[in-house]
Parts: sequence; C-alpha cells; structure tokens
Amino acid sequence: MTARCAVCAASSGAIRGAGNHTVSQCGIPPALRAVTAQRAVPANAMPNRLCVSVPLLFNSRMNFLVTGGAGFIGSHVCERLLREGHHVWAFDDLNPFYDPQFKRRNLRDLQALAKPFEFVHGDITDRAALDEILSSVRFDQVIHLAARAGVRPSLLEPALYQRVNVEGTVNVLEAARRNGVKKMVLASSSSVYGLNSRAPFSEDDPIFTAISPYAASKLACESLGHVWHHLYQMDVAMLRFFTVYGPRQRPDLALYKFAQLICAGKPIPVFGDGASARDYTFVTDTVQGIIACTRTELGYEIFNLGESQTVPLKRMIELLEEALGRKAVIDRQPMQPGDVPLTYANISRARERLGYHPQIPFEQGVKLFTEWFLKQNIRA
Repeated sequence: MTARCAVCAASSGAIRGAGNHTVSQCGIPPALRAVTAQRAVPANAMPNRLCVSVPLLFNSRMNFLVTGGAGFIGSHVCERLLREGHHVWAFDDLNPFYDPQFKRRNLRDLQALAKPFEFVHGDITDRAALDEILSSVRFDQVIHLAARAGVRPSLLEPALYQRVNVEGTVNVLEAARRNGVKKMVLASSSSVYGLNSRAPFSEDDPIFTAISPYAASKLACESLGHVWHHLYQMDVAMLRFFTVYGPRQRPDLALYKFAQLICAGKPIPVFGDGASARDYTFVTDTVQGIIACTRTELGYEIFNLGESQTVPLKRMIELLEEALGRKAVIDRQPMQPGDVPLTYANISRARERLGYHPQIPFEQGVKLFTEWFLKQNIRA
C-alpha cells in the first residue's frame, strides 16, 4: 500500500481532501517536512508567557473564517490576514442595523486587494449555513466577531440580542467543533464590567453587575467559550474590546455620528455633563491583539484590549472639533439607561502574554479617523 502524505493532510493550510498524494509527490522539501509536524517555540518568546506560538510550518498560510467579516473591526481583521498571506472567508448577514452600504464598501476594499478572499452571505442564527461553510473548507481558525452591537439598541430589542449573540455563538462554536476547528478567537466587550468600582478594569475582577442586555449577552458568550474549551478542548481566546474607533467605523458610534453632525452644523446629543470617560482604542491596535491570539496557544483566556488611557467625553468633542476645524453645537440630555460612567482597561495580561502594545494615542487616532471620514464624504 502506498503511504499517503500525512504531513499535508494534517497541516494547518489544508483544504478538505489535502494529503491525497504520496510522500514522493509532495512538494515540501524533505528537510522541512520534519519541521512541519513539530510545534516550535519562537526564539523571541517571552519565558513567562502562558503558552507559545502555534504549530505547524503552514501557519504562514492558513484558512480563516471571520464572522462579521464585512463589518468595522471584521474588515480590518480580514485585511490584515490577507496581507499576511492567509486565505480568508468573511461570513456576514449584511443586516440593516446600519446602512449595509458601509459593509458593501468594506467588501469592495477587501476584494480590491486581489488576495484569496471569499465573502459568504449568511446569518449566525442559521445553523445550516454555518455547517455548510465549515464543512466545505478545512478551516484552521475561526475569529467570531459577528454580533448585535450597542448598549442602547439592546434596551429596545433584548430578545433579539440574546438570540443573535448567545444562540448565534452557540451555533458558531458547535459548527466549528463538528468540523474539527480547534482554535477560536471570540469578541466580548468592556460592557461586561458594568458598574465596576475598580479602575482600571482587570480580567479577574468580579463582574456581576451588567446593566444592559448587550452586556449580559457578552457575559453569556464568555461562559459559553469556557464550556466548549472544557468539554471539547478547544483553544479559546475571549477579547474584551474597549471603544474601538478608526477608519470604516460604524455610523451609529459616537465619533462618526458627532463628526457627521458637526460637519452638517447640527447639534450633537451629549448625555450628562460630559464627564463620562471611555478608553478609546484605535482599530489597528485592536487588530494587533486579535492577530496575536491567532498565533498563541492559550487554553481558555480572557484579555482586555484597550489603550489603557481614559478620555472624557468633553475632551473627545474638543479634539474632534480641532481635527474638523469646526465648532460643535451641544444639545445637553440626561444620562441614558444602560450607559456606564467609565471604561478603563488594565492591559497587563495582554502585554505579558500576547506582546500587545497599543501604538496610536487618541490625539493621533482622531486625526486619522477624521482624514478617512472627510475622504469618505467627498467620495459619497
């Protein structure tokens, strides 16, 4: 009996059916074939990291499924993976939570890269659609970003948020398990900290004070990630994002909404006295943390991905005014239910275990955002 090529069949870049050739037909040089099956510690690995870099020779060209891949953060993740030489499938339902034209524009930008990219129109609440894509390709990793986002909208449609975020996450985890995916990166949110009295917020803080359906749904997702790790030995990273902003930003988010209103000479709604503060994180810094998780074995771990600097709302408005060269008209309104007064990330764990080091301070990031925003308005 002729021996099949087990290395290619097991390699993390393989499509279904790979390995259906003999060892003598394999194009991998013999000297590298032995390396392929070994897990190696990179020379620059930090000795006190929990785990070390993943595995096989072919992690320079892997297959990634990115749910929510047409969205704000998802499209940046897809772009980064494509530029690193990976094959990427974006799974997104293009729902009307905001104008789908924003996502279609993101998809056009990704397709223009002329890289191995596929878009799959699908909904994470549709188990059959997830099974179909995950059974058709041998995916090495799934980056699960798809969700119904936003604290205030979740107050209006709490059942929808639970169905999409919680049931949808179960569907993604199960489809991945059934089809042999062992590594998952999942999006959580700083909203899970709720009315946390400790600042900065640490991953080990007790979090029993969620104050919105959105936050509660993300807490459930973190628990589900642990369940699938415990039962099925999946490698799971849960990432708590802190107020991500930058090019391709969703139009419902404050920075985009304020820029649009300021440019139109319309009042911007300011809830409270402007003292509430957020830990704004530029999107490329968030992506840096996501990519670091794809390269590291973690077991089950939660990470804050923030800037670890807080910016009061009134200071955010001042910087936006400076970048746009226009003054804002303020419309004072009462604090909104579900809003928290502060988000502030302790990123020590991510620094130590992922080598995560945010590069873009908010003052610089606002300028980069407004440059993109103004170009988009000219294009429109």
